[in-house]
Amino acid sequence: MKLLRYGKLGKEKPGVLDAEGRIRDLSAHINDVTGDTISPKSLAKLRKIKIDSLPIVKGRPRIGACVANAQKFIAIGLNYSDHAAESGMKVPPEPIIFTKHVSCICGPDDTITIPPKSKKSDWEVELGVIIGTKAKNIKKADAMKHVAGYCTINDLSEREFQIERSGQWTKGKSYDTFGPIGPWLVTADEVKDPQNLHLWLELNGKRVQDGNTSTMVYGVAYLVAYLSEFFTLLPGDIITTGTPLGVGMGMKPQRFLKPGDKMKIGIDGLGVQDQVVVRDK
Repeated sequence: MKLLRYGKLGKEKPGVLDAEGRIRDLSAHINDVTGDTISPKSLAKLRKIKIDSLPIVKGRPRIGACVANAQKFIAIGLNYSDHAAESGMKVPPEPIIFTKHVSCICGPDDTITIPPKSKKSDWEVELGVIIGTKAKNIKKADAMKHVAGYCTINDLSEREFQIERSGQWTKGKSYDTFGPIGPWLVTADEVKDPQNLHLWLELNGKRVQDGNTSTMVYGVAYLVAYLSEFFTLLPGDIITTGTPLGVGMGMKPQRFLKPGDKMKIGIDGLGVQDQVVVRDK
């Protein structure tokens, strides 16, 4: 299933994409797409619904973040060796973990606002993993049982805030709208191999990132088990798993986002995002 949330910000309704790419309303069955409604038991019930019997949503509504009320938004740094090289950093001996505050989460096509003083806002297409069942001190062999599904994420970053102003990476990763998620939460049963997905990003019509999750240093199963050693993963939590080569920081000369820039990003089978950049006031 391709679950989604549609409607005005703060008033989103649950939906599902049908075989012809039309949005069908799920409001009669669930209140929202949350950690509670993506549990294995809940998803099993949803799979029994005849999607073609659901009401078609008319028009082209705004698409919201594909999961609501996440408690944690966890990110993995330098998880592609080519990106580590372009950043002038070594591949870490263990995954680099940082957080993106949940206030940065937005819809996949929402306007991206860069901070008023930002000079180095950057893009990063990433595979998102959404947790479906509680995971604590689990083994890698059991990790995928805890994954509800996957989504497309743009892990936007302000590099000066992140790298040059000392302290944690979080402050360069958490500005409002720096976490577009979706358009869909694609349930795990529809993703044959999360380690073989083509992901890409275009800036103003030019492809600048073009990679595959097969080149991740630490794969999804490893990451889920690894993270569960340090804190409990809860249903609805989001993990964004790192980006391949092609970010602005790695270009020569460097290229960062400016007002008016347009980004289109996608992952095979997980949907496409379209974003326009403005400067916040």
